[in-house]
Amino acid sequence: MNTEKENIINEKLLKHYEPKETEGRIYKLWEESGYFNPDNLPGRNGQAFTIVLPPPNVTGTLHMGHALNATIQDILIRQKRMQGYKTLWIPGTDHAGIATQNVVEKDLKKQGISRHDLGKEKFIEKVWEWKEKYGDIILDQLKKIGSSCDWSRTRFTMDEKYSEAVKTAFLHYHKKGWIYQGERVISWCPRCQTSLSDLEIEYLEQQSKLYFIKYPIKSSHLEAELPSGLGSSASKFVVVATTRPETMLGDTAVAVNPNDERYKKLIGQTLLLPIQNREIPIIADESVDKDFGTGAVKVTPAHSLADSETGQ
Repeated sequence: MNTEKENIINEKLLKHYEPKETEGRIYKLWEESGYFNPDNLPGRNGQAFTIVLPPPNVTGTLHMGHALNATIQDILIRQKRMQGYKTLWIPGTDHAGIATQNVVEKDLKKQGISRHDLGKEKFIEKVWEWKEKYGDIILDQLKKIGSSCDWSRTRFTMDEKYSEAVKTAFLHYHKKGWIYQGERVISWCPRCQTSLSDLEIEYLEQQSKLYFIKYPIKSSHLEAELPSGLGSSASKFVVVATTRPETMLGDTAVAVNPNDERYKKLIGQTLLLPIQNREIPIIADESVDKDFGTGAVKVTPAHSLADSETGQ
């Protein structure tokens, strides 16, 4: 074999697979074919198959979870495309609300300014700048792993038409009574001055004290089987164990586990809330841990998510 032919072969058959040398060119061929767009697919039947990519947050770059998710979807899309379906995989990115606000604010902090210094309009501009920077990185990452999305249909959750579509959908469901506004206990960020999703909460365990408070039983003549070791007045009180005694003024009940033999005869009876002397019931709720404290807990629905559910 002459030297010229050997050089050609060596150029085409690399000793080691170099993805950077190969995959970019292959993906470019795929994109230029236009077949990621179902309107361009030849010989398709009328049956459609669509997946909407769960839009990644524009808070940074993708991780292994995104890669796994996109790979599984791409396998399904390619299978249906080869089976002759009119196949569409819609890509997009999510503004991510508070999460993006936090990363943008951290970036501003490095410059010695805050969102309040900028004002609402200028801050929103900064969020859009962040989206333009990291949103494109995210889409490029999806392309790097070979995702066969129809990029002509890429959407961002703050796009004007997208926002209008969301409003239209919400209004439609509200008129049907499927969406309604109600009072809920929420998680509040004192720094952001806004509500937070439960997914955005970081929990921190702390060493605390357990306080024991006597709640007088209004019908004190009742012969109740109460926990031992609570003193001679056990038949006249239910002793509540709590780490937050300061919320007791908002109590609406005392809850015990319905399977707790110690309190079964008291369920439905009335207690007097200390200090206020307001009447509150003893209720049964399976969420109460029989082995924690005295097995009787105060219920303050406006205080915690668990208490709110019990209150409901």
